Order: sequence, then structure tokens, then C-alpha cells
Amino acid sequence: MQKKMTRFLTAALGIAATTLVIAGCATIQRSNAVDNEKLLAAAGFHMELADSPEKRARIEAMPQRELVVRTREGKLYWTYADVAFCNCMYTGDEAAYQRYQNLSVTKQIAETQERASMNWQAWGPWGPWGGPWWPWGP
Repeated sequence: MQKKMTRFLTAALGIAATTLVIAGCATIQRSNAVDNEKLLAAAGFHMELADSPEKRARIEAMPQRELVVRTREGKLYWTYADVAFCNCMYTGDEAAYQRYQNLSVTKQIAETQERASMNWQAWGPWGPWGGPWWPWGP
């Protein structure tokens, strides 16, 4: 009886842990998708909702949550499909794509500076090596 209870608890704990990991991953994916879609909109990409079964089928057939370059009538344009989170597709021309790239780089620089600032606040001017009280300090 004791072994059955232990096996049951072990299985239940494993299922609970797996559920938490999957939920955490889904939350991170959703956050990343929302951030990316905000950048696309700010760069001038046009959003098209999948508001009909035909549009949804067309958008589902596209690569999901990645920018794909396409050619139409000799001009380049980029698409970003996301059926899971926004049920939509973003489309932009070369100028919108360049703005998106610039915004992405700007966002990465800001995030790096924010992390550096947080490290500075956490460690102070001496870093992880200690301060003047540290025997090997400056």
C-alpha cells in the first residue's frame, strides 16, 4: 500500500511539474509574440485579422511567428503570421522592415543597458570583488 501511494505521489508531482513548465513556456512565448507584434505595428506593418475561415486557413498555412520575405509584382514585402496569439498576419514593405530592424536593435540596446544598470545597482562601483573593506580591494 505504501509503495502504491509513493508511486501515485511521484506521478502526481511529475505531472504537476510538467504542467508548470509548459505553462511557463507558453507565457514566455506569448510575451515574446506580443513584444514582437508591438514592434511590427510601430514599424508600420499592416495587421490583417483572420476574421473568416478562408483567411484563417491561409494564415495557418504560413510559417508562424517568423518574418518571411516574399515577392509580389517585383517588390519585396515581409509577412509575420500568428494564429495562436493574435489570430492575425502582419505585412510590411521594405521601409517598414528597415524600421522594424532599427527598432529591434534599439530595443536590444535598451535591454542591455537596463541589465547593466541593474548589475551596477546590485554590486555597486566595485563589482563582485568587494569594496574598500575587501582585503584585495582598490
